Amino acid sequence: MKKFLIGLLTLTMAFSLTACGSGSGAGSESTTGSEATTESESKIPANTVSSAEDLPGKTIGVQLGTTGDIYASDYEAEGSTIERYNKGADAIQALKQGKVDCVIIDEQPALAFVEKNPDLKILEEEFALEEYAICISKDNPELTEKINAALEQLQTDGTLIQIIANYIGDETKGTMPYESPADVDRSNGTLVMATNAAFEPYEFYENQEITGIDVDMAQAVCDILGMELKIEDMEFDSIINAVTSGKADIGVAGMTVTEDRLKSVDFSDPYTTATQVIIVRGE
Repeated sequence: MKKFLIGLLTLTMAFSLTACGSGSGAGSESTTGSEATTESESKIPANTVSSAEDLPGKTIGVQLGTTGDIYASDYEAEGSTIERYNKGADAIQALKQGKVDCVIIDEQPALAFVEKNPDLKILEEEFALEEYAICISKDNPELTEKINAALEQLQTDGTLIQIIANYIGDETKGTMPYESPADVDRSNGTLVMATNAAFEPYEFYENQEITGIDVDMAQAVCDILGMELKIEDMEFDSIINAVTSGKADIGVAGMTVTEDRLKSVDFSDPYTTATQVIIVRGE
């Protein structure tokens, strides 16, 4: 009788362990994980923006204080929600996560983002055309005049074209780096440049140093003016305040001249033309 009870107890325990294993073992966890992944992926909505005409009522991601922010704000009156981020990369991440329907940003940074994120695409339609310039304090018209003269020289001798081609040209990219002349006299002091180094190819970090079109252009200007260039990296929305308060002499960060900005600062002559575009999730 004892042997019979022991055998029965053993069979009961074995059955219990088997039943438990079938409900919480690796196979069950794998199924749950797969279902969770599918559910997570399904939460990201399909792209609903195919042109600027689709923007009313949508959630639009922008970098705070940029021209894209200014243009997108016009759609708030049409029911759109504008989500503002300190960095363009944060807006792109929000797009990938389905938190915004699209991102409005400059074409060149957009190309860099899409190259790194094949699940995103740029709409063929140009959203807006703009010109970039250097912002300077209204209290320093002499500096504005000197910078305009330097920019004219860089345009005339082809240096500015070379700088831009080194970062943007399909065949020339990386082959024409700007180098300062060896005999520059920098006895005229230091020019402090405020920027936001998260706007490739205009200003970005490479090997822990800030580089890009705007950096090389500002360095070339300093070479003509006989000055040292000092770069201060900060949030884009803080650049104009830095210039007006005297913490920086100039603001260079792919900045467009707007009526609102002209209330606070002056601008140099434009040094390049850029296009605003719309980034969306791929089909």
